[in-house]
Amino acid sequence: MKAKRFVIVGVGGRSDMYRRYLTDPEATHGAELVGFCDINPGRRALAAQWLVDKYGGEPLPTAGVDDFEALIREQQADGVIVTTVDRTHDEYICRAMEAGCDVITEKPMTTDERKCRKILEVQQRTGHEVRVTFNYRYAPRNSKVKELLMQGVIGQVYSVHFEWLLNTKHGADYFRRWHRDKRNSGGLMVHKSTHHFDLVNWWLDSLPETVMAMGDLRFYGRANAEARGVRDFYQRATGNPLAEKDPFALRMERGTKTEGLAKMYLEQEQYDGYQRDQSVFGDGISIEDDVGVMVRYANQATMTYHLTAYSPCEGYRVAFNGSKGRLEYEVMENPYVSGEEGDHNLMRNVKGAAPQPVKEPHLILVRPLWEKPFQVEMPETNEGGHGGGDIRMLNDIFIGGETDPLKRAAGHLAGAASILTGVAANRSMATGQPVDIRDLRVLPE
Repeated sequence: MKAKRFVIVGVGGRSDMYRRYLTDPEATHGAELVGFCDINPGRRALAAQWLVDKYGGEPLPTAGVDDFEALIREQQADGVIVTTVDRTHDEYICRAMEAGCDVITEKPMTTDERKCRKILEVQQRTGHEVRVTFNYRYAPRNSKVKELLMQGVIGQVYSVHFEWLLNTKHGADYFRRWHRDKRNSGGLMVHKSTHHFDLVNWWLDSLPETVMAMGDLRFYGRANAEARGVRDFYQRATGNPLAEKDPFALRMERGTKTEGLAKMYLEQEQYDGYQRDQSVFGDGISIEDDVGVMVRYANQATMTYHLTAYSPCEGYRVAFNGSKGRLEYEVMENPYVSGEEGDHNLMRNVKGAAPQPVKEPHLILVRPLWEKPFQVEMPETNEGGHGGGDIRMLNDIFIGGETDPLKRAAGHLAGAASILTGVAANRSMATGQPVDIRDLRVLPE
């Protein structure tokens, strides 16, 4: 069987998982990476050279964004993997389909309802497949929750409470990168929470109908830092002496743990001016870091959701209340930010030795009505990132063949549904009013 040929557009950090998977000499997926496309010529060359350094041989062909279709045509590509900045996903998804390719895209599929409608129109007209890479669906622990709900262990689900915590290492990074500009990312409600809203759509097998949200920038940003007494401000960290005193600073330097970032971003600034190391307390941040959302779904279930992007720990807690009881689900991905020197220079311990981590087990607990609660064994995995979901998702996309009773694969309609809550939350925060999802005119009636 002929190997399916793929081009990657956008060769920043998000492309790494795909290019490693597709070029693994021991892989059995039968897919082939045949080219790179990116707006930045330095990063294009870096991606091509990475393959040569790792495996030898000749560098893969590369192209600028104006020559995207020519690269597809010359390399006879069957598929395109989109890992660009979120605001351009729709452009490359649509251009790829128009050029005759199926598409695999990073989440979010796009950032607003207008772009979403465009993708759905082109997909319907061309008939090409769009897969959205929701790796959290494939994490065994999240799949176990789906299995339990499908089995009816708590009956019909009436309400969900969902809290997601991003810590001062991971969460802070969204405020120094391109994500800090809402025009690029749609804010965390679209860029990050799309993961979570998709999980709830999938867990409940329903779609949002009404959304109300309140949120603001409370921790990051210059005004908040000034209110806490900070006086020494800078816009970027690398080479700036003021950053030496900032425990949130990211300094990209050769010969350190950030050498990879220095190669990929600092040394390629000359081409596009993008600064990867901006201060989380600088100017120009237009996204929220603390948001609460209420949602009513088509099946009449409700959800309360909260995202905190400046927590000392990282993980999530979800509680489902149903007609036969309650299911409590907790995952602590990182119990604390270590503060170790060189930990991407994000949180240096300025008061001495770092505290010892507290072991916080993952938990699925079922509390039936009229019966004693019982704990469900949590699937454990050491198979890569995102709770073991990454490799399972990649195998499903590029190899396939396995039955999927949980319906984990996410196509263009799931991709569209996943952004609806976030897009509506942004509109609600802007207007102070609840938003009827039908007013977004995205999904067919």
